[in-house]
Amino acid sequence: MTQASAPTATGTAYIDGRYMPVAEAAIPITDWGYHCSDVTYDVVGVWQGKNFRLDDHIRRFRASMNAFRFQPRETDENIKVILHCCLALSGLRDAYVAMDCLRGRPPAGARYHPAYDRNYITAFAVPWISLLQPDVMARRAHLVVAETVRIPSKSVDPTAKNFDWADLTQGQFEAHDRSADFCVLLAEDSTVAEGPGFNIFVVSDRRISTPVSGVLEGITRRSVIELFGDLGLPIEVRPVPVAELRGADEIFRSIAAGGVMPAARIDGRIMSNDRPGPISRQVHDTFWSRRAEGWHATPVDYAAAETAAAS
Repeated sequence: MTQASAPTATGTAYIDGRYMPVAEAAIPITDWGYHCSDVTYDVVGVWQGKNFRLDDHIRRFRASMNAFRFQPRETDENIKVILHCCLALSGLRDAYVAMDCLRGRPPAGARYHPAYDRNYITAFAVPWISLLQPDVMARRAHLVVAETVRIPSKSVDPTAKNFDWADLTQGQFEAHDRSADFCVLLAEDSTVAEGPGFNIFVVSDRRISTPVSGVLEGITRRSVIELFGDLGLPIEVRPVPVAELRGADEIFRSIAAGGVMPAARIDGRIMSNDRPGPISRQVHDTFWSRRAEGWHATPVDYAAAETAAAS
């Protein structure tokens, strides 16, 4: 399959050894990956033809697979080639690239138990997805603290990416009902956890903090922590009380599909004159200037990847 014979500018998918236009991608509805949400995944941002921290994402993906006892046939190098091929076949230079590992069904005669299910890899590349509409991007996000509590870490390990999003989805409906853009969930001890797909940073009296536990250890979060070190700004990775979040001078989110995203309001309270504060702006601008310089970038070899996909 090549880009010429199967135009996939809207996106290309890979499922269990085969490439296809993303609109044609499908999995059996009887698989555990579908009806039990038995999936782990990871996401890479591609900007101007360059993957951001690709190796870090692959390592985290493998760690998540190990945590949930997935053993697909593909090696880490195979997965890297698959992602490059999805990009090459679609020709996308600004893209959202996802990789999933799903549990299928046991073969005939085997016990009906996840230990015997087939494990397989899917992936896709689609045009860059902005989590914010242009008007929200201009005014910055409005956040609310949800009443829904984050799933306890002892039940589902948040450091391994998973599809157990019932709590995050419920929190998003709470945000919608309160005319906000995104929710922030708390842990059982009422400290700040995370939001749907993003980590949280809080600035109070120029002290910067981010939650230490009950959260996905985001790759973009790690990058932001690195930036603070480069900028000479101290950051504390520690429990963050909800009162500190609600009383913050500045709040911003870190996420693969967007980088650094400042917020303007929390629970209806206006921060920094309803605009990003100075530290949020500095981190946002530094993040994207570093990205433009090739920071942690892995260029997509479009020609080589397309050849591999066609072979």
